[in-house]
Amino acid sequence: MNWTTYFIVLALLVGFIVMRRSGQVPRKKALALIKEGGIIIDVRTATEYTSRHLSQAVNIPLDEVEMLVPERVKKKDRVLLLHCQSGMRSRTAKARLERLGYTQVYNLGSFERAFKLVSGRSL
Repeated sequence: MNWTTYFIVLALLVGFIVMRRSGQVPRKKALALIKEGGIIIDVRTATEYTSRHLSQAVNIPLDEVEMLVPERVKKKDRVLLLHCQSGMRSRTAKARLERLGYTQVYNLGSFERAFKLVSGRSL
C-alpha cells in the first residue's frame, strides 16, 4: 500500500470512531448523573438484555421506547441514561425521547462503555 491508501484508511477509521462517539455524554458527567440516581435504560432487545445486562438497568427495547417510557417515567425532566450494544440505537432512542419532551436524556453509548462507567471495570 502507498501513503495515500494508509491516509484514507486512517481517515475512515478516525471518522468511524468520531461518528460512533458523537452525542455520547462525557465520562465525568455520566458518572455524576448515575451517582445522582439517573435511570439507566438498556434499549437493546429482550434477548440481548437477558444474555447480559447492568443490574441497575431497566430494559426498554428501542421499538417500545416511545410507548413504555411515558408510561413509566411521568416527569419529563427526569435524568435518563440510555445504552445499547454499540451506541447507535441509544442515540436514536435519545432523539425519540427528546421529541416527546424529555429534557434530561443522555446517551451512554455501548454496553461495554456503560459497564465500565457503572462498575469501573472492563468486560
